[in-house]
Amino acid sequence: PSLYGAKYWAVAAGKMNREASETVTVAGRCCESGDILIENLKTPPLERGDLLAVLNTGAYTFSMASSYNRLPRPAVVLVSEGRADVIVPRQSYEDLIRGESLPEHLR
Repeated sequence: PSLYGAKYWAVAAGKMNREASETVTVAGRCCESGDILIENLKTPPLERGDLLAVLNTGAYTFSMASSYNRLPRPAVVLVSEGRADVIVPRQSYEDLIRGESLPEHLR
């Protein structure tokens, strides 16, 4: 977002009918100063485990995702007509390092 001025929008899934009484900043998980997705997002009170649906995710979409900082890719969920279906499963750490090897002399 910081490189090209993208603007994202999100909703608190499961709490969309509640009053948006808090203002939050939504950050990515890459431990980078520019990894801020949304600033000043009005939302209902959120708790650990609540789902936040970011509706336009740019480089956070599966097609542009990378394994930067050794972070596995998230699942892709298709939401339509009241249904939520996982169409790409979450990548595990084992998936992330599959195909890599450590030379014997470094073990």
